[in-house]
Amino acid sequence: MGSLMMRLHPTNVVTDQEEEAPAEEEGEEEEEEEDMVDPLETIRAKCEASEHCTHTRERLEACTARVGSRSHTQEECTEELFDFLHARDHCVAHKLFHNVK
Repeated sequence: MGSLMMRLHPTNVVTDQEEEAPAEEEGEEEEEEEDMVDPLETIRAKCEASEHCTHTRERLEACTARVGSRSHTQEECTEELFDFLHARDHCVAHKLFHNVK
């Protein structure tokens, strides 16, 4: 039988080659997934740290704190959230497609 030694399992017969192949493929897939970094997330983080985005984030955080401190309020921070997302996405739009090949 040589290198294809067979082992009996309760439900089927598996050779050493058949057993090792899926394990190798799974390991390769995990390595590829770990190495991949989404450029969008990286650029978003950089843009969120920019001066204009920091200003709009501070306004959003102040609004969130103000609304959270009140028990009954109709105020929502929708405008501040949209302003922050608009500023961040505007920054991202100028930088993202420079990374696309």
